[in-house]
Amino acid sequence: MFDNLQERIERTFKTLRGEGSLNEWHIDNALKEIRVALLEADVHFKVVKQFTSRVREQATGEKVLTALSPAQQVTKIVRDELQALLGGSHVGLALVGEPAVLMMTGLQGSGKTTTAAKLALHLKSRGRRPLLVPCDVYRPAAIEQLRVVAEGVGVPFFDLGDDRKPVSIASRAVKEARQFFYDTVILDTAGRLHVDDELMVELQSMKSEVNPSEILFVADAMTGQDAVKSAAEFDSRLGITGIVLTKMDGDARGGAALSIKSVVDRPIKLVGTGEKPADLELFHPDRMAQRILGMGDVLSLIERVEEEVDQQEAARLAKRVAKDQFTLEDLRQQLQQIKKMGPLSQIAGMLPSMGMPKVREDDIDDKALVRMEAILNSMTNREREHPQLINGKRKKRIAKGSGTSVQEINRLMKQYLAMKKMMKKLSKGLGPRKFGKPPRGLPPELFG
Repeated sequence: MFDNLQERIERTFKTLRGEGSLNEWHIDNALKEIRVALLEADVHFKVVKQFTSRVREQATGEKVLTALSPAQQVTKIVRDELQALLGGSHVGLALVGEPAVLMMTGLQGSGKTTTAAKLALHLKSRGRRPLLVPCDVYRPAAIEQLRVVAEGVGVPFFDLGDDRKPVSIASRAVKEARQFFYDTVILDTAGRLHVDDELMVELQSMKSEVNPSEILFVADAMTGQDAVKSAAEFDSRLGITGIVLTKMDGDARGGAALSIKSVVDRPIKLVGTGEKPADLELFHPDRMAQRILGMGDVLSLIERVEEEVDQQEAARLAKRVAKDQFTLEDLRQQLQQIKKMGPLSQIAGMLPSMGMPKVREDDIDDKALVRMEAILNSMTNREREHPQLINGKRKKRIAKGSGTSVQEINRLMKQYLAMKKMMKKLSKGLGPRKFGKPPRGLPPELFG
């Protein structure tokens, strides 16, 4: 989402590198470029003005003017101000009450129903027992849609029966949650194409009836400043407690994410990063600021690895690598692990650019993993365990079965052999017997 903004800001910082000192001329030119970059990203003009004023105020200080590395100093100032713009620090969900009641609000089409299911899965994976409740009785198929996504994530769905009054549905759902020991109730409320009095009165009545601990406004990040305006209107009428931004994996310019906290003064708590049920993440302003500046988001990447990678499988692989027993079957299982982590373009976006050209989504071929897996699946178990058996005749059969070519199979075999050679060197040449402890940054189990 922030690709264009990131490129513009990185170009600005490059002009400051190599400067022995920083003067007001440098600051003026840098801020001019940053101001244009933010406006092009659809950030609210008042937010841009306040942001650049704060950066200027700090950048003209004596400490920066006499610094040996002006580019690094300005980068730090911009990073800190971006973090403040995005909310300062992470604000978690307030899961208060028995049960805790979460109201999902927003305009029609913002992704409330899908996000409700994602949130239910997110809470379930953290040991809670959520109940999904359909309170949108106006939109055709809304109830059935929530039922389907609830089944998809394995979360109980509240059967409203003949009752078609949203406030009554919410009240009965909370009572049922207490009776059956659900600790969280997620209300999927109705939306409209625009804010209207009828909708607000209904939501206000629901709020009074069930006393929710969270009223989350679900905003489509692709709508830019319209999302900010709608959030402000909902807040003035309903008093929202937090914001969920959906479609953060899209090609929007990012103006909503950078403006909404300053305009509405409510924290962004969650972001939707894809279409899969697991593609909902806690929002960390510091990590997002670093990603915008090309510094990566290694902490989020580590968390994703910890959540998705099978630790027992990783330990098993480490032992096989240490014994030089890495096979094509092991490679196939590793590809399946990687697929769980999401698209490669998302993973690449979490890595620091380190001054290198940014890897664009178009440059990453996610289908390459699909083709590699298809080739491996077309092999027999014996062929995967004993790759030396794969001759020309077998390659033709595998190519036909996987819909690929012999050239692609040869390329995969070459990559496999190179990977096996590298793993062998790592396990033997960098092990604890030689160095005493694993190299910094590499998992200890790789050297066990």
